[in-house]
Formats: sequence, C-alpha cells, structure tokens
Amino acid sequence: MFAREKRLSPSPVTARPPSPRVVAGWILRRPETLTETDRLRLKAVLVHCPELDALTGRIRAFAQMLTERQGEGLPECLDAVRQDDMPSLHTLAAGIDRDRDAVIAGLTLPWNSGVVEGHVNRIKMLKRQVFGRAGFDLLRKRVLLAD
Repeated sequence: MFAREKRLSPSPVTARPPSPRVVAGWILRRPETLTETDRLRLKAVLVHCPELDALTGRIRAFAQMLTERQGEGLPECLDAVRQDDMPSLHTLAAGIDRDRDAVIAGLTLPWNSGVVEGHVNRIKMLKRQVFGRAGFDLLRKRVLLAD
C-alpha cells in the first residue's frame, strides 16, 4: 500500500539530503581530492546555505595556513572571522587570541613535540595494561625495559 501511494502521489520523490557528517567530510577534504559527484553535491548544499558557504571559505583558508605554515597571516584571518556573523567562530577566535603567540609559533615553526607525544602515548598504554594488577614498581620496570 505504501508503494502504491508513492507511485500515485503527484509530488515526485526527491533524493535524501546528505548527512551533516558527509557534508563536513566534503568541506574538510582538499577540494582537488573530491570526486566530481561529491563536488557537485557540495556545491548544491552550499548554494542553499550561505552561512555554510562562508564557513567553508574560512575553514579552507585556515587549512591552507596550517599546511603551508603561514602563521603570519593568523591575525588577519581572525579579524575577518570576527567580522562574520558566526558566533561559534567568534568563540574559536577568542580562544586562539588567549594564546596567540603560541599558535602563531605552532603554525610557523618547523619544530613539534611529536616524538614526546609518542613516548607519552607509549607510557600510557603500558600503564593501562597493568592497571589494577600491579604497583608503581612494576610499571617503572616495564617503562624502562620497553624499548
């Protein structure tokens, strides 16, 4: 009965709109890696939502700044964000402003703490493996011997 009603209804059945997760994936990916179909569907979504279109421009500008290490342009980017009518981005800009020098250094300098973070992650993994079963002495031995 359901199919018959749909078949006889005067309004055409339209395609289901993409989920927010799918749209976010399209926006966060590099534009040149999108398939032609995905590019056209994203364009259709952005036409219907001008706020999302403005957000996409800001996200891609920040991603370019991040990947090309152009931290010097951060103050201009934040000023442009504050002029937009997007309160959630205003909150993000205020958070970045609290530690602006560190963020600019992170976006500009080639050094990072990746090696240290790797060691911290390894130690946490070892700690979780013995949680509730052994004391600090065994954890210390495992950390020292786990090279």
